[in-house]
Amino acid sequence: MRAINDRLRNAAVAASAPAPRPGGSVTEPELTGPVALTGPTGGLNRAAVGWARQPIVDTTGIPGKPWGRNKRWEYWNVVTPTHILALTVSSIDYAAVHEVWVFDRRTERVWQQGATVLPARGVELPGTLGDGPARARAKGLAIDIEEVPGGTRLRARIADAEFDVIAALPPGHERLAVVVPWSDTRFQYTVKDVARPAHGTVTTAGRTHQVPAGESWAVLDHGRGRWPYDIGWNWGAGSGVSHGRVIGIQVGGEWTDGTGVSENAFFVDGRLHKIHGEVVWEYDIARWREPWRVHRGGLDATFVPFFNKVTRTNLAVLSSATDQCFGQWSGTFRTAEGETVPFEGVVGWAEEVHNRW
Repeated sequence: MRAINDRLRNAAVAASAPAPRPGGSVTEPELTGPVALTGPTGGLNRAAVGWARQPIVDTTGIPGKPWGRNKRWEYWNVVTPTHILALTVSSIDYAAVHEVWVFDRRTERVWQQGATVLPARGVELPGTLGDGPARARAKGLAIDIEEVPGGTRLRARIADAEFDVIAALPPGHERLAVVVPWSDTRFQYTVKDVARPAHGTVTTAGRTHQVPAGESWAVLDHGRGRWPYDIGWNWGAGSGVSHGRVIGIQVGGEWTDGTGVSENAFFVDGRLHKIHGEVVWEYDIARWREPWRVHRGGLDATFVPFFNKVTRTNLAVLSSATDQCFGQWSGTFRTAEGETVPFEGVVGWAEEVHNRW
């Protein structure tokens, strides 16, 4: 059944891809100056649809009407040689949903605390990325995200685990910002910021471990928009050094199908190379340990998982099923200029998500 679904989905992706340019490739509109996500009446500003190399979209119009469809979040993940750290601060109008997760890569021990707060309270999120802190307070957890000179400070605390990490922002570092239009009333702005150098500390069970500079990498998923109630997606990311170059991988799928915009890009030494159009995902979540393949648009990548973070939530109106598999990426990317960039041992994740929210 999955194989049949994959074939149908890949055919739909091909049919809905942006119009070809001469030579057979596709193109998506690039935003080069500041623009507001929403228009005077609160709906989508069509001038904002496209992608940019920096987070130049003003999202202060979110939240707004209709109430219940607004989704705002900050998700950070930090991969170190010894641990994987993650935090989520979010508000989905009627609820605040947060999580802190710490994973020991050697023992596979997990420290985790989540909170779903109804109605949403104890949460602070900036109107636009970089315009202020993000904070969450709920039973058993505390999260603080703050812009500081040279980067972003990430602090999280739960029982028996906490971390304090700086995700550095090097000069010239590019970030993929995308506005995805489903309609004039349903749309999403996402910033996927990969391969941010990280350093700091993580403490588990009373023992403090270093988050060593040069070996640790942070990734941001920043979101502001108004979503359909029932939707699914794939997301994959990876960061690391391979063949002497800093590599960042950012791929997505399903949720952008048919919109004319995608969230696919490859980063080399902080420079964004946009992958225009959708990529093809080949995997079987029932056999998640087997290699995954993601390809098209110059990318030919294989992902080999070593751990699956399984999350299931069912709170009547709010439900979620997430398989976030952590592992290593390898493969090649061919730039628009014709250079082939090989990469291997790039640690990150690939996930399958289905939300009703």
